[in-house]
Amino acid sequence: MGTGTGADEGRREWARHWQYAELPGLDLLRAHYVRHTFPRHAHDGYVIAAVTGGVEEIGLPGDTLRAGPGSVVLINPEVPHTARAGVPDGWAYATLYPSRALITEVATEIGTLRGTPGFTADMVADPQASRAITEVHRAAEAGNALAADTLLRGVVARMLTRHAGPLPARTAGRAGAADAERARAVLEERMGEPPSLEQLAAELGTSPFALLRAFRDRYGMPPHTWLTDARVRRARRLLDAGIPPAEAAVTVGFTDQPHLNRHFTRIVGVPPGAYRRGRGGAPGSAVGPGPAGPGRAVPFGPDRQDPEGAA
Repeated sequence: MGTGTGADEGRREWARHWQYAELPGLDLLRAHYVRHTFPRHAHDGYVIAAVTGGVEEIGLPGDTLRAGPGSVVLINPEVPHTARAGVPDGWAYATLYPSRALITEVATEIGTLRGTPGFTADMVADPQASRAITEVHRAAEAGNALAADTLLRGVVARMLTRHAGPLPARTAGRAGAADAERARAVLEERMGEPPSLEQLAAELGTSPFALLRAFRDRYGMPPHTWLTDARVRRARRLLDAGIPPAEAAVTVGFTDQPHLNRHFTRIVGVPPGAYRRGRGGAPGSAVGPGPAGPGRAVPFGPDRQDPEGAA
């Protein structure tokens, strides 16, 4: 990891977010974060994360977890959460982001769950599974498709067999839930030029405070936070399709690429340029920072600029 004192090296941030072409339906993230904090956000698919060093503090609805080595964090789709370092030296982890289709496929193969599966635990102490998650990353980085796929399906099956049940269906819940759903639809449709809270409430025939309460109850975050997360998600899909970051930024409603860079990095964990390069699916080492490229992790931190700049 270069020269410097041991303390300096222990506090250096790096991350690699990528796809391995031989593991469709899966994103991988290995990283060491110290100062970085993830704002409240949610994922389209699932999260299966093994903390390999330090402590990660995860904020979930109604609870805060502290995950250390040997633990596995499990998060279902659309569950709002935050993440930050739980100790001064931060945390290192290896994360799997399987799609809904991949989880459903494995659940069907093992035949123990009906319907769409969902995790019933937020965090489990399982050193064996934690090691297996890390080995999935190592096998993918080495280009060993057979080992990577075998290990991936094994660890997903283990989590589903031990810590899953039917994914709870969303219910109407409290009064105002329908207004919250309608508000979300409006924001999705008019992402580039969204209305103010007052305008949105007026269109829906409710009051701003009533809509704000209903939206928080339904989605775990206020409308403006949800909108930023939704813009980043849509930007990811555009980058996946090969759209340049500058064009993606304007398309989803950010003022310019630096605006996208800032929010994208906070929510995804790497800058848009590094994310885009990681879609190439090339294996390679992700241990420690190195030259930017599809096979390497990138140095990370608030003082780092996205290598793609504003191109």
